[in-house]
Amino acid sequence: MSETEQWTVGRLLQWTTDYLKGHGSDSPRLDAEVLLAQVLGCQRIELYTAFDELPDEQARAGFRQLVRRRAEGVPVAYLVGRREFYSLSFRVTPDVLIPRPETELVVVALLDLARQLPHEQEIAICDVGTGSGILAVCVAKHLTSARVVAVDVNRAALEVARSNVAEHAVKDRVTLLESDLLAAVPSTRRFDFIISNPPYVSSAEMETLMPQVKDHEPRAALLAGERGTEVIERLIPQAAERLNRGGHLLIEISPMIHDAVRAMLEADGRFQLGPTVKDLARLPRVVQAMKK
Repeated sequence: MSETEQWTVGRLLQWTTDYLKGHGSDSPRLDAEVLLAQVLGCQRIELYTAFDELPDEQARAGFRQLVRRRAEGVPVAYLVGRREFYSLSFRVTPDVLIPRPETELVVVALLDLARQLPHEQEIAICDVGTGSGILAVCVAKHLTSARVVAVDVNRAALEVARSNVAEHAVKDRVTLLESDLLAAVPSTRRFDFIISNPPYVSSAEMETLMPQVKDHEPRAALLAGERGTEVIERLIPQAAERLNRGGHLLIEISPMIHDAVRAMLEADGRFQLGPTVKDLARLPRVVQAMKK
């Protein structure tokens, strides 16, 4: 960026879009808008009425730094510290996965099943591997009768979840617990729903992920092991012990392990398989099973 030229909002956006496109971004214009809005302290939509305005040097310097880091592959969500999920804004850090649209299908599936329950019934839910807390918060926001236990083995991730739970005012209905799957959940607790977006990437699939995912998002939250099913294989019997009869297990998966996960549930013998929820690409994304 030459300092002798007039770097208006419009020109900054155009230059940055071209620059990021040349550095591998798959959404260069969106990235440019989000980063510029961040340094200017405004909403993205406001940029469109400010194309001729001249940001000051402090703003331009901050913008250059963010653009440089984005060109190095750092995800935009980590640069601005937030990401939208299910129409809510969540704090994110490199200690947690960046929320993805596919995970919203877990919320949709749970809400559809919960509508079949009596309205006055308190609904006990466990979110296993809560990360930033997006599933726990969304469920609590949309189901006033829900009481959620959200667990994660990563203490740093739980701190991010704690801030999101507080921000969205569901502290009275979401309990956060450090736990390896359900190990630290009291053995007497029973749930109507157990939901999870666990690590499900295999070693081979890990190598095919985009660099901004593979190199920047927490590896432990992505990689399950050689097969990709190792964490789910441990979760299934624990969930079978903790679900009420007629309760549901909902697990986000990679399409690559769909058949293997359904086979594990069948082999356990305590579940009745439901239809798998498919994503917008018509790929299997959320496995559903009911406790017999």
